[in-house]
Amino acid sequence: MLKALANSFKIPDLKKRILFTLAIIGVYRIGAYVPTPGIDGPKLAQFFDNISKTQGGTLFGIMNMFSGGAMEQLTIFALGIMPYISASIILQLLCAVIPYLEKLAKEPDGRKKIVQYTRYGTIILAMVQSFFISFWLEDPQHFQGLQIVSHPGWSFRFFTMITLTTGTSFIMWLGEQVTERGIGNGISLIITAGIVSRIPTAIHQLYMLIIQRQINSFTLIIMVVMMVGVIAAVIYITQGQRRIPVQYAKRIIGRKVYGGQSTYLPLRVNQAGVIPIIFAQSIILFPATIAGVIPNETIRSMALWLTSGHVFYTIVYSGLIILFAYFYTAITFNPVDVADNMKKYGGFIPGIRPGKPTAEYFDFIMTRITLPGAIFLAVIAVMPDLVSAWLKIPYGVASFFGGTGLLIIVGVMLDTMKQIESHLLMRHYEGFMKKGRLRGRR
Repeated sequence: MLKALANSFKIPDLKKRILFTLAIIGVYRIGAYVPTPGIDGPKLAQFFDNISKTQGGTLFGIMNMFSGGAMEQLTIFALGIMPYISASIILQLLCAVIPYLEKLAKEPDGRKKIVQYTRYGTIILAMVQSFFISFWLEDPQHFQGLQIVSHPGWSFRFFTMITLTTGTSFIMWLGEQVTERGIGNGISLIITAGIVSRIPTAIHQLYMLIIQRQINSFTLIIMVVMMVGVIAAVIYITQGQRRIPVQYAKRIIGRKVYGGQSTYLPLRVNQAGVIPIIFAQSIILFPATIAGVIPNETIRSMALWLTSGHVFYTIVYSGLIILFAYFYTAITFNPVDVADNMKKYGGFIPGIRPGKPTAEYFDFIMTRITLPGAIFLAVIAVMPDLVSAWLKIPYGVASFFGGTGLLIIVGVMLDTMKQIESHLLMRHYEGFMKKGRLRGRR
């Protein structure tokens, strides 16, 4: 692996892409420390420190994780890339519902328009979110009596909207530059950089617990073994796929023969990725967030039942993840379209007739392989709560034993390594993993 990393810098084009990506990530991390004017940063950080001690935190805690800690200080990158993620998900859902967008997404130049619509949606969502955040910041009741804004009013609200929306737009531009001129998916790498930036804080918390003798050596060994096992399981499920054999018929065009080869169609076990957890977190934490804003006894009782660590919370949270895993898989994978495209190019599955029977076969397979992937997502999502309660460690430390952050880090790292490895193999260098050879007998 170290040899592969060294070879990456021997290829001029790949070296340029890697250095460009690192430079963009550096710019993003610098911007995460530029404060928004009119905010008392230490008091806001104190408030987020208090809510982070509760298992699972709040909706603002999730936003803080995706922004790499920028939300707790309300810097210019406080919204992070969450508006872009929300806009992308909304566009994907609309493409499955609105025929015009569905047709547009299948056209050669239609994807560019979809991307442009996503940018417009990002700006609109960022403006709306920043407007309500400015209102939220002005009320001390939301911050346990702390006065966060020194000079509240419409001037502060307008300036906060402009600042946070511009910051989100700049992050979106940085991500697109990495995708175009760097290595890996720019938006995903920016999210990963924000999550990874929280690791030193978690390590410091763990170190303080060891110094204070709140964690013994045996517990530390258990934590290390569990972390290695969870990461290995995440990689196994993330890479897991069901390979459907596909045979293409021979076609004679002029004097040349096309097709006739055998290949396979990979169906991923975790087709939905981390999206079901994000959906489930947003819904299940919504009553708790609203309860902190609206003093209503009914909402507060609902929020109490949906408190992290409660049995009802765990059941509802896991059920929502499984539900959204099937829902998002049904949106992103259309068996009818896949079967029609295979039939169009002369492909068929041995033993299955082309057309409708093939689509029904794909639906049969996806329904069954999605279940273990969805259950695994549910287990990984509730793992930090269970580890935090079992080992008596802060949630910030336990969050690296599972949850959204770990899934994103592993998925993005695997995707980036694949892209680097493709550049290496194309120039006759060895990749990160050595390929074994089967030698026949003499």
